[in-house]
Amino acid sequence: MQELELLSRVTLYVLLLLFGLITLILCWFQINVYKGKAMDNPDGSTDDWHEQKILFGMSFADIVIICPATFVAIALILIDSQWGFYILGLLSFWHVWVNTAFTVTSLRFEKPEITFMWFMAYPFGILLGLLYLVWLFVHFEMVFFP
Repeated sequence: MQELELLSRVTLYVLLLLFGLITLILCWFQINVYKGKAMDNPDGSTDDWHEQKILFGMSFADIVIICPATFVAIALILIDSQWGFYILGLLSFWHVWVNTAFTVTSLRFEKPEITFMWFMAYPFGILLGLLYLVWLFVHFEMVFFP
């Protein structure tokens, strides 16, 4: 990572910070869903696995796979391991895919008021995933051919 220009390093650190914060929030939210609490979403819907059984599996998958993988990827990047970049690249595709599905579902079925909290809960994950993928593409040679 030392061969990166200052702006590239700062951009990477900001992206890692955002991934970390979003993952902490996701982990907290999904642990509460997993415990059986009904969690309100910014679009007016509620995540409650007593009402929708699939939410139990989704929260379990986030807690066991997505959140740990994100933290491992961030840690690997910070210790200058190429694997962190690869793992976070895959997780970025996941962020784009999942948040696109949730954003479209929210817009179609909940008809939410578009607020800052709604933006942070739904389309921000798309933006974050795309920003990292663009960063990865710009630094393709450094990441894939060190």
